[in-house]
Amino acid sequence: MITTDLTPGSPCWLDLGAPDVRAAAAFYGAVLGWEYESMGGEGEEMEGGMFKKDGKTVAGLGKLSEEGARSAWMIYYTVTDADATTQAVEGAGGTVRVPPRDLGEWGRMAQYTDPSGGEFAAWQPGKNAGFELADESGSLSWTELYTSDAAAARQFYGSVFGWQFSDMEMPGGGGPYTIVTPAGKTEDRMQGGLMQLGKEDLSLADGRAYWHPVFAVDDCDAAVAAVAGNGGSVQMGPVDAEGVGRLAVCLDRSKADFVVLTPSSPS
Repeated sequence: MITTDLTPGSPCWLDLGAPDVRAAAAFYGAVLGWEYESMGGEGEEMEGGMFKKDGKTVAGLGKLSEEGARSAWMIYYTVTDADATTQAVEGAGGTVRVPPRDLGEWGRMAQYTDPSGGEFAAWQPGKNAGFELADESGSLSWTELYTSDAAAARQFYGSVFGWQFSDMEMPGGGGPYTIVTPAGKTEDRMQGGLMQLGKEDLSLADGRAYWHPVFAVDDCDAAVAAVAGNGGSVQMGPVDAEGVGRLAVCLDRSKADFVVLTPSSPS
């Protein structure tokens, strides 16, 4: 499970780059019950801010400014030293999108691309450790990488973060699914997965690997109806996954991908 103790190598933050901040804020408010707080003053154009659920910060939202980039969620992982992480990324064959930089007293961040094109980020906490709510309804509950080379992804991320991996067989003979657990943690702290797909199935990112978040919801079908009713679309589902729950792969108004999941009740 994802927690807010933010151990090294675990997800600690995520933000969305959207071409229309106001539309994205309305969409996720309708789908996940999030409240949006702009960083601008009253009456100012909404260029970015924070999403909150029940008064707790769950994610960030900003204007998509990178030319040619697709709207997507960026997942950040806790590190103790962003500069050392950058060296590890480069040493493992990844590239640096944004070199380590200080964000005032809040912390230090950097963004990277893995060798198969998957984009991710690191956060070295300062005053701000990350999100305030996780693994509850309306918050991040899992992270997932779609890649055409799961073996290479295991090698890369294991080198960068020290992640531990284990494989399970997907229901219906869908092949292996690789579970990710932070270094030194037991499998009750599993936080995400790696799924191998053909490049033809990665058309959303033009054949490159990509990460997406999984958000817990109380009612997957109701969340899917809200997605469709607010300008989004559904790529898959809702479907029941044995031992996991009921889930759907969705796109928001700008085709940023995410998953909604109603977890199975504990047996």
